Amino acid sequence: MAPPPPPDALASLDSLIQTASALLLQLQAALVDVHREAPESPPLESAAAPSSPLDALALARDAASLIRAHGTKLSLLIINEPFTPSAISSVVRDLQSGPVPAIVSAVQACSSAQYGATVRRELALQCRRVLAELHELLQNIPKDGKALVGNKASASASGKEGGIRVTAILWSACDDVIKLTKLGAAGLYAEKTRQWGDMLQDILDELKEWGEEESDDDDDDEDGDDDGDDDENDDKDDNENDDKDDDDGVDDLTDQLGEAQISTQDMIDDLINSHHAIPRNDPHGIRPRLESTLKRLRLVTLLYRAARLRRFSKLPSPPSTVAQPAVPSRLDRLAQALAKLPERFEDLAGAFYDLQPADIDAAVDQCFRDALAASDLLAKDWDGADDDFTHWIHRFQAEIKSPDGPAR
Repeated sequence: MAPPPPPDALASLDSLIQTASALLLQLQAALVDVHREAPESPPLESAAAPSSPLDALALARDAASLIRAHGTKLSLLIINEPFTPSAISSVVRDLQSGPVPAIVSAVQACSSAQYGATVRRELALQCRRVLAELHELLQNIPKDGKALVGNKASASASGKEGGIRVTAILWSACDDVIKLTKLGAAGLYAEKTRQWGDMLQDILDELKEWGEEESDDDDDDEDGDDDGDDDENDDKDDNENDDKDDDDGVDDLTDQLGEAQISTQDMIDDLINSHHAIPRNDPHGIRPRLESTLKRLRLVTLLYRAARLRRFSKLPSPPSTVAQPAVPSRLDRLAQALAKLPERFEDLAGAFYDLQPADIDAAVDQCFRDALAASDLLAKDWDGADDDFTHWIHRFQAEIKSPDGPAR
């Protein structure tokens, strides 16, 4: 068995960990502020770009890779004997002086003027997670001079298994940053657009399924109070059965639990049944509104797919150059418009489920006005010129504006 490390070495390591932990918390707070920056107020288009801008995504990739490697070293040092404070201190100092400040510098270099606020905020979010998981790993460093594998007093959650688990989470956070940097601005916008498009497709499928439901209002009229006498007899039988159940020794606690379960099930049933089907006679003309909405919503889902293929796949890299200063601002406005539409259509679906024609008409108008606004931002290529996709956008807008929706 290796001799325990000297107390002064342990004290020095503990002081270093406290200093590093405090630094990580401060840097996390700074990145949280970046992530919370309002996407509005884009930079002035006349702002000059740096003559040789730093590649923020490449810097973030390299820093995340180094943090991952150093985290692996740190994990091995704290779970294996002999426990060596000097070796652990060396790794922590390397982290403090190199990749930790570098990953924060990458976020600072990822300016909205060059990459757009969406990329900047996403990078800040992912890098903050790396720092948070690294901080968690530092908290797992033993203070008693014993490696986690040999620390019998440690619980499994804070022993070797816990150290490995924390390291794996740190790896995952670093890998996410590396993945983001490989996606680049074009890939990130394309991926988010795919996610928003999937949400719209789900709403489309739900509305279509709801529209195919058959109303049971006629059945309700037939199942009125014709069998009232039978119900009274059934109630008597039920009361007799309840008495027998009580005689079997079912206590009050069980009854209360049963009532709670029934109440919960009733709530679930109410939620499921809250989407009333369209009445067969459709007195308010809900079905024609639904059919028109479904036709045009299908076109909106196509718009999202087309945006990924025809616009984001051709996004300049880096997004902002001296010749294209308006691109980041346009990207941010486009991201806001595309992200907002699923929420709009969810509100529209709620109006349909409530069978409220006035609310439906208002929501339809808002949804498709927003869809047209989003399509306007996609109409030109990134140089501001017309292309083949511009003509597709014009046809899309004409179909959306049609009161009957697109022709079959």
